Amino acid sequence: MPDHARSDHPAVQAQLDRLWRLSPGADILGLERITTLLARLGDPQQHLPPVFHVAGTNGKGSTCAFLRAAIEASGQSVHVYSSPHLVRFNERIRLNGHLIDDEALASVLEEVLVHAEGIGASFFEVTTAAAFLCFARTPASAAIIEVGLGGRLDATNVLPPPAVCGIAALGIDHEAFLGRKLAGIAREKAGIAKRGTPLVTMNYARPLREAIAEVAAAAGAPVFARGQAWSSASARDAVTYEDDEGQLTLPRPSLTGGHQSRNLALAVAMLRHQQAVLIPEEAMKRAATDAQWPARMQLLAPGPLTAILPAMTRCWLDGAHNPSAATPIARTVAEWRVEGATALVLGMLANKEAGPVLEKLGGMVDLIVTVPVPDHACHPPESLASHARALGLTAFTASDPAHALTTIAQRLENPAHVLIAGSLYLAGQVLSQNDEAPQ
Repeated sequence: MPDHARSDHPAVQAQLDRLWRLSPGADILGLERITTLLARLGDPQQHLPPVFHVAGTNGKGSTCAFLRAAIEASGQSVHVYSSPHLVRFNERIRLNGHLIDDEALASVLEEVLVHAEGIGASFFEVTTAAAFLCFARTPASAAIIEVGLGGRLDATNVLPPPAVCGIAALGIDHEAFLGRKLAGIAREKAGIAKRGTPLVTMNYARPLREAIAEVAAAAGAPVFARGQAWSSASARDAVTYEDDEGQLTLPRPSLTGGHQSRNLALAVAMLRHQQAVLIPEEAMKRAATDAQWPARMQLLAPGPLTAILPAMTRCWLDGAHNPSAATPIARTVAEWRVEGATALVLGMLANKEAGPVLEKLGGMVDLIVTVPVPDHACHPPESLASHARALGLTAFTASDPAHALTTIAQRLENPAHVLIAGSLYLAGQVLSQNDEAPQ
């Protein structure tokens, strides 16, 4: 299945099966197919509420979560398009705060697929068209749209000028499409820049800043970069944000990890550098504590999976699948060591670099258990475990997350923390098995 999307609803599953038959079955970049498909649908992207368009290697989903929380805290309605889903395909399309229901999803997929005949549209292009169609037909104050892959040639980049564009943290990922040179990746992400639309960014190394500035200048987009147009700093209990409009003190984010303070600040900067949707400061403050984003250093609730571990063990879930995502997670895991033994459950797709992730996270834990990623081409668990052992780490293999947690419970006496990481698809399996599907 494309992205291995499945549904318990027969009508939705019928359309997903149809999408699989029509789709080329792989990611393909380019705007020709999506442009043709949207034209057949009446160009719904031209009829959206003010759009917040967010790109980045890591952190763009969390930034979208903070944006959504702030807009909703202001009493306004907002649509969200994000990817991938974790448990249910419906997670990709959120209408006015609620996941699209099965009947509406089946109907819109059927409509889009009728118009997609002969185009060769990809899974993501069909999904993007479906989201735009829903957003154009359902009134809302704003729409938050997360870039799928890259930016310049991503299917979401057919949008007319949004209210604001943002770029989160940059790193190396999707090398087959974006290459391994960070400056080139920065240019691809900056490809979402539109004439007259504020482009709000993090602070990056000079070559990346220059690459983004060059692309933005060619597009006619003003750049508002952290460290130049705005700044932020985090302390134990607060995040301080400052720009030309003044200073704002926000609570520390409820999302775990120091990097989330920077993602929160980026969301605030995007809100403060646009005029289409006015958000009071109090709503921005509430966003820090209201935002939820599953599988990003998520503390799992009591459930069938976590019940395998000792009662006092805290089990965390994160989709970190590249070195730049693993770096801030490793800092958090390092802080756990003073509380007792820590274990890592790791499963990674075959097209991701496992070595650097293992090196960053492995040295922070006492035990590693490697698992397959279900229904996906992935690094064999024994290969991951062998790599870990070559680094001098203690590693075992398991057939699935439940087996992995059983292994940890047997081999570590009262572990303080367990982290399950390496893939959002693995995270989806974990959430499903622990009865925590996103709502």
